[in-house]
Amino acid sequence: MADFACTGALRVRIKMMKRVLYYGVLLFFVSCDSSPKKEDPRDTPNKGEINISVDESFKPVIEEELLVHHSAFPKTRIHVFYKSEAACFKDLESDSTRMILVAKGLTDAEAKIFENNLSYRPQYGILAYDAVAVIVNKASRDSVFTMDQLKDILSGKNNITAVMDGKNATSTVRFLKDSVLHGAAFGTNVVASENSQQVVDIVSKNPKLIGFVGLSWVGDLYDKKQEAYQEKIRLASVECTACLEKDMYAKPSQATITYGEYPLARPLYYILKENESGLGTGLMNFMSMERGQLIFRRAFLAPAKMAFHVRSGKIKDAD
Repeated sequence: MADFACTGALRVRIKMMKRVLYYGVLLFFVSCDSSPKKEDPRDTPNKGEINISVDESFKPVIEEELLVHHSAFPKTRIHVFYKSEAACFKDLESDSTRMILVAKGLTDAEAKIFENNLSYRPQYGILAYDAVAVIVNKASRDSVFTMDQLKDILSGKNNITAVMDGKNATSTVRFLKDSVLHGAAFGTNVVASENSQQVVDIVSKNPKLIGFVGLSWVGDLYDKKQEAYQEKIRLASVECTACLEKDMYAKPSQATITYGEYPLARPLYYILKENESGLGTGLMNFMSMERGQLIFRRAFLAPAKMAFHVRSGKIKDAD
């Protein structure tokens, strides 16, 4: 009987040792699997990094938008490339570019092509309204133009040298061809500079030239650099074709764009390739909401998503 009891106790002890060994091995393997979990590589509205392409004529105001956005969302990294409008649309076809900011939206045919390639349609809409500013040297004798006079200059009928903001198909070039020349070709007197900055530099040194640039390059009165331009160049006044009164002229400004008085106003579009809410959506929302729209307003563009009206009010004295 004693031998039998010892054998039973030994069996119990062996079972306990096996159980301890099993849990010990299990704990060992669990503790050894200490590799950190991989983060989800997909970006979100407030985290991650993406590439966007922007029409160079909007560079000053978009630089301000991105500066504030990165400050508000430090976990984001938006890599921006400033190019001609045609180059931006070419970038939109590549997988690496998530968004473009240009002066026109997609046609139904273009949207259908993207839908066939992506299985969904890109989003697009207007963020603000800009303008093509006509600039002349401070010493120029002419700073007031009718639309017919601008047409004569751009077509070459009047051979004054006109300087454009790029050597490729920029939004300024396309807009002037569509809106002023109605599809006709430029005259040989129309020349191309490297970019918008160079247009300002060239016109500021020659009173016999006329230049065409985006308003955000020359219209921001809070920008010290642009304020210095005013000593060398002038914003020309252009005939108001929508005004009921005749012989009305307007310079490009937030007010004249808003009320349709300046005839060379144009939209600033976003075109976004996202089928789910990512960083591109976050940036689009930022530029569409109050902070982003105020930045457009401060840059003297006309916000398209929010109206910031000044309302007069009276405070009634207490009885």
